[in-house]
Parts: sequence; structure tokens; C-alpha cells
Amino acid sequence: MTLSIERHPCFNDRSRHTFGRIHLPVAPKCNIQCNYCNRKFDCLNENRPGVTSRVLTPHQALHYLDRALELSPNISVVGIAGPGDPFANPEETMETLRLVRQKYPDMLLCVATNGLNVLPYIEELAELGVSHVTLTINAVQPETGAEIYAWVRHRKKVYRDSKAAELLLNNQLEALGMLKQKGVTAKVNSIIIPGINDRHVIEVAKTVAELGADIFNALPYYNTEETLFENIPEPHPELVTTIQEKTAQYLPQMKHCARCRADAIGIIGQENNDEIMKQLKEAAELPRKPGENRPYVAVASMEGVLINQHLGEADRFLIYGMEKSNNRPFLVESRPAPPPGGGTMRWEAVASLLLDCRALLVNGAGESPKKVLHGSGMEIYTLDGLIEEGVSGVFTGKDMSRMTRISQMHACKTSCSGTGSGCG
Repeated sequence: MTLSIERHPCFNDRSRHTFGRIHLPVAPKCNIQCNYCNRKFDCLNENRPGVTSRVLTPHQALHYLDRALELSPNISVVGIAGPGDPFANPEETMETLRLVRQKYPDMLLCVATNGLNVLPYIEELAELGVSHVTLTINAVQPETGAEIYAWVRHRKKVYRDSKAAELLLNNQLEALGMLKQKGVTAKVNSIIIPGINDRHVIEVAKTVAELGADIFNALPYYNTEETLFENIPEPHPELVTTIQEKTAQYLPQMKHCARCRADAIGIIGQENNDEIMKQLKEAAELPRKPGENRPYVAVASMEGVLINQHLGEADRFLIYGMEKSNNRPFLVESRPAPPPGGGTMRWEAVASLLLDCRALLVNGAGESPKKVLHGSGMEIYTLDGLIEEGVSGVFTGKDMSRMTRISQMHACKTSCSGTGSGCG
């Protein structure tokens, strides 16, 4: 995977007038409470972190990204930055990143996090090619951090005061070190809060530079109503400039930060237009997950009784529905499969053919078709057994583990390569 970091407008000042970014708002929960933060989900008139007009599920976000790229083809980066913290919502965050990487292999991916819970996910982030991570580190002394954070929630336990700040800091610094071991470009944001940490930000820059951070963003805090810090004025521009000059002794600076919304899109500094907000709204109104508007299940079978055919060998798909009156599967129709060959195009044709099916039951399948079909919102089940039992399991959520195939060998007695040229 070859991804050019030169196209990231937040990390490269030369790129910000040419390339755009999109933030997918899939992470509403947060695991810390900053004394300057008030997260509002539906606020069109504020341009600041923690704000979005809608919260999306991963599959809604992928649909929204498709539409956004049509409207803003200069988007080079897909990021997740809230409106909470991506790793207070790790399932949604990681599923979104997987879906985007699968459909857009050349897209830059990034996340912005407070760093409390990112450690367990760094290895997969690197595997997915997430090339940029931003950590917000406002203090490297627990006593200073205790003034900034009201509480920290980690592993179902809530911490306060210096213990909270120390826990957060330890996880942040460990995460930064591990990100650099994995070759991820790391930016550290440090928010300048007058009277709280304004004299301490330089120490933050020095500390993170020693751990290998690539770029530093000393940015003024945003005065927000209904927060503990609402009476603290925003720092004077001269103070911000002075701090940036001093922290530049340790790290290159990002000076063009626009303190973006969690649903920001396009060139940095431009506001979201009406058309993109319409697309965001429409995406949020789609079914929250695949299958909610897909009434059928498709099956690959040789004789119509057993799930006993490899996906690549199927010349037809049997389409089943579920009788609401008695919860019994019934055969709707048989659909001819696209002809063999064509590689990925064949599996895209299968995805289109089965667009109204929430799941496909097969006796075996290669990785290539599984990735394409999963990306279209379809679940793939590799099973042995009766069609009726498998279809019922999908519709009712019944455990089908005893039907799951241990080995995926097919007619030619070899493991599947999934090329699409023959049996898939």
C-alpha cells in the first residue's frame, strides 16, 4: 500500500489549499471530561471540535463518504475525530476504518484522539494503513492535568483529580511511543488555556519530541458556554505566537489549524455547504446497519436442500424470505449468477444482484469476494447443513456455530485463492 502523506492538509501546510479532508462523525461517546468542552451534536453555527449535525453508523458513514467524494473530489483524507473520542467508541471507529480502507485503498486515513484507550488498537490501525494520528496532550504533569480534566473513565472505572490525569498521561505517552514504533506519523495537539497550562505547553512539546512526535499544534482553547472554563478568556494572539515560537525549538509547527467540527469536509477553513449537510442528513436517515432494509437471504446450493456449494462454483443463487406468521423460511426465487471470470468485477456484479439480501450462505468463499460483498453491506456465512436451518439462523439470530465450516476446501480439493477466475 503506497500512500502519500504529502496529501494530508492538516500535517502538510503546502497541501491545505489543494487537498480536502472529511471527518466521519461516528464516535459520539467520550471517556474523559475536559473542563473546556461542551459537546453538542446538532449545532450548525459553531465551528469547533465536539460539534456535529448528525452522528452516523459505520455503514451510513460509508454511504455519506461516497456522496461526499462526488461533491468534493479533492478529498484526500478520511478522518475520525468525534464528536466524542474515537476509542471511547472503538467498535464503530474500527469498523468505519475497515470499510473505508476496503472500498478506497488509496485514501489516507487518520484519527484524532485523547489517547486514553488507543493502545489496544494501534496494531490494527497500522495494518489498515492509518498513516496519521493526532493525540491531544494538554499536560505532562498530573497536577496540571488535574486542573484540565474533571474525570477520566477507563475500563468501567471513573477517576478524578491527579489520579485521572496521571492515568491519562501514562496512556498517552505509551501510545505515542507505540505509534512511532509502527511508523505512524504523529501530531500532538496542546490546547493553550490561559492561567492553566499556558506556561506548561513548552514542556509538553519537549516531552513529546523526545518520544518521536512529528509535528506540534499549540492552539488556543475555544471559549465555550456551559463549561467550567466558560469565564476564562481565549488566549491573546501574541501569547499563542510566542508559545508557537518556543515550541518550534523542539518540533515543526502546525499553524493553520481551524479547530474543525467533527463533521468537517473540504478545504480547511471552508464551512460545510448546504448540499453536503443535506447528504449528511440523508445518510443519517438510512438504516443503521445492513439488513434492516434487506428482506432476503441468498444461498449457494447444488440441489436446493443443503448449503453445499462454493461461492465461485455457484451458477445460481436461491433467494429466501421469512414467513412472519410462522417464522418459516420460504423460497422466493432463483437468480442466475454472473458468469465466471472478471476478478473483482464479478463479485461487484454479485453484490449488485443480491442487493436486497442481508446475507449469503455458502460452503466456501475466497477472501476477495468476501471483502467485496462485505463492503456492500452483506454478511457472508460459510456453513454446512440444511438451508432451512441456516436461513432461520440469519433471520432469528440463532447460534449457528455448529454449522460453521472448519475447513474451506472446495471441489478441486485445494484452499481457495479467491481470484474470481473460476471457483472464486
